[in-house]
Amino acid sequence: MGGTAAGESAGGLAAMRGAVGGLRRPPRLRAAARLVRSVTRARRRKTGGVEAAFRLLGRLRRAPALHPDGLTCAAELEVLPGGACWGVPWLAAPGRFTATVRLSRAAGLPRRLPDGLGLAVRVDEADGPGRALDLLLTSSGRGRATRRLPLPRADALGGPYSSLLSYRVGGRPRVLAAFPRRVSQAPVHGDPASLARALSAGPLVFDLCAETPDRTWRPFAVLTVRTPLPVPPRRSADFDIYARDARKFTPGPTLAAIRRAAYRGSRAGRH
Repeated sequence: MGGTAAGESAGGLAAMRGAVGGLRRPPRLRAAARLVRSVTRARRRKTGGVEAAFRLLGRLRRAPALHPDGLTCAAELEVLPGGACWGVPWLAAPGRFTATVRLSRAAGLPRRLPDGLGLAVRVDEADGPGRALDLLLTSSGRGRATRRLPLPRADALGGPYSSLLSYRVGGRPRVLAAFPRRVSQAPVHGDPASLARALSAGPLVFDLCAETPDRTWRPFAVLTVRTPLPVPPRRSADFDIYARDARKFTPGPTLAAIRRAAYRGSRAGRH
């Protein structure tokens, strides 16, 4: 009797599978599924290629694939009053945070030549104990269009640094920027030695700003870069804006997969 019941159960399951298998998806759904699979494979191939390229470049340089040489410094960040308007917990009230900054040149060209200049910032415990925030900014223009484009410069204090792509700040897309305060008329080249000499005369100060809805800039913090740390120029603190963000203050989705792949490849190549 048990065998009969088992046979009937197996027969029922087979019949159900046959019925389900007989249900074919409409042609449009099948085409959509094929398109999704094709796009997913293409995206994986693209990000895989980016990761491999950055891994190779990091291995050859024994340094970050981009911005190989930099000056790592102790810094502090002061959140300005009136920050509740941003809708971001870490900007809601005035305060001070310790920070680490790395100033660098993207391609590592000779110091007198224009290069893409980098400003990497790690704000300790911005989002609470053990929750640091990383920002990666690149020399750019000031205008509504040029703030989204990298702009090579020779002078580290000659213009703004931008996130290029939008952040989600309090639920709104906003480009971030750092505007250096000019301390002298003489240019400050972006190589580690020139930056160290400039810091020996006093701190470098940057006004951190975010876009407003009318595309003007509004400051939210002041970054003061003080003294160089004993870190070799080719060593980086593995800044990663996706691994270290803050509540309601996150990088937007544009090019996220490609940038993540580049970070992974660069880290793997030099470690």
